[in-house]
Amino acid sequence: MPLVSGHDVIQHCTARGLVAGAFNTTNIETTMGIIDAVEKVGVPTFIQVAPTNVKLSGYEYVYDMVARRLADTTVPVALHLDHGKSLAAVEAALAADFTSIMIDASEEPLAENTAISATARRMCGASIALEAELGSIGGKEDDVAPEFASTTDPAQVSDFAAAVGCDMLAVSVGNVHGYAPNARIDFDLLERVRAASSVPLVIHGGSGLPEEQLGRLADFGVVKVNVASDLRNAMIRSFGEAYAANPNENSLIRVSLDAVAAISEVVERRIRMLNPSL
Repeated sequence: MPLVSGHDVIQHCTARGLVAGAFNTTNIETTMGIIDAVEKVGVPTFIQVAPTNVKLSGYEYVYDMVARRLADTTVPVALHLDHGKSLAAVEAALAADFTSIMIDASEEPLAENTAISATARRMCGASIALEAELGSIGGKEDDVAPEFASTTDPAQVSDFAAAVGCDMLAVSVGNVHGYAPNARIDFDLLERVRAASSVPLVIHGGSGLPEEQLGRLADFGVVKVNVASDLRNAMIRSFGEAYAANPNENSLIRVSLDAVAAISEVVERRIRMLNPSL
């Protein structure tokens, strides 16, 4: 199946009461592992990449890699720009035919965040789903951390979503980027944000949240949960274990295939945590 718009993933998930995993790729092994798991479980999914992870390949290579692997897949998958911190990043991802976009101006004052995000909305047009962020999520994403982290203010949610015209809203409600095992969702805050929002919500930092919390998110208007650190750790660990077992190992393809399997296992486990009814 060709890549679909983020709109399609949102619609499939909301119609079935599912939460889409949003899994960050960096290379072919990660991409193969993600899609292997998605095919097995059958839940519509976002595959995404942040600007910090296209330094080696560029957006076009990521598009080509993902689209080729999806050609024989029947599960709807969108290719998403994660944490587009600038309109230039949005423009580059759109030029490479990404089908879903995140604009992240959350560290800017509210008025500027609104204006930048609304500009991204116009750039995307109606066919490309847009995610915006309100409140600045803490922790590190690829060793990049916000200068100031702040929770989402429910009183700002309705006006922000309406002014931007976003299709998804990333929120800061106790979730933390990176692997943060002590992170916990503030469900009272999340409920107030959900009540104020006209669009589905997005939770970043899925790698550090406990299974019990992940399994509750669908009840709070969450349609997308980002997972990155778990996948990267699985690949690095797989290569590290191979070297530790045999410092003279020279079969790169065997070690790479082991990494694909390790990533696939992590992705499948996270999808099932997000959707306990599967």
